[in-house]
Amino acid sequence: MFVPGGFGGYLLIMIVGMLISGAAALWVRSSYSKFSKKRSASGLTGQQTARMILDRNGLSNVRVEPVAGQLTDHYDPRSKVIRLSEDNFRGNSIAGVSVAAHEVGHAIQDASGYLPMKLRAGIFPVVNFSSQIWPMAFIMAFFVGGASSPMGSLLINVAILLFAGVLLFHVVTLPVEINASTRAYGLLTRYGILSGTEAGGTRRVLTAAAFTYIAAALTAVLTFLYLLLVSRQ
Repeated sequence: MFVPGGFGGYLLIMIVGMLISGAAALWVRSSYSKFSKKRSASGLTGQQTARMILDRNGLSNVRVEPVAGQLTDHYDPRSKVIRLSEDNFRGNSIAGVSVAAHEVGHAIQDASGYLPMKLRAGIFPVVNFSSQIWPMAFIMAFFVGGASSPMGSLLINVAILLFAGVLLFHVVTLPVEINASTRAYGLLTRYGILSGTEAGGTRRVLTAAAFTYIAAALTAVLTFLYLLLVSRQ
């Protein structure tokens, strides 16, 4: 018989994780919505901001392109392209300029060989696979007797091993994102793109965005601890 509350415990972790992630997403959207309505005093669009910072840092080879959607901004290290959501690409809001600078931070990390970014890129293919397999291994353990049976115990340990890679990815992502935000704030102030009165808005947007990754890492830690607990019962 499987451990009491095993599957129920997993559902509880999932619910807690969704609540944490939901709160983080709400904070991001609230902060972004507020400062996307406030124009940057420099008058620069997100595209112009990104282009200027890239060129000043010797990254004229990195392109800046628009992408459909909202908050779909990202840096593609394979193509060396910064993709900004259309509002951020063409608009000159404090939020848009802040997001553009954050993505430039990733481009600078890539160009400088920032170790956590290289590690994240290296483990991504493995993590992409293991994130799809570990839940199946864990659920299958319920049908073969759970941790009290040899096969169930094996499946749980397989799930733990696979999820350890997922957890590592989340942990490595934290310094990558926090460092990109720190770089963004420094670049915007150093180049005079932000005035003193706008700096608070940038900090709020970047901090809210960073919290989404902290929330994801926290959820991953809780899940990993739960899997360890189940394996020992």
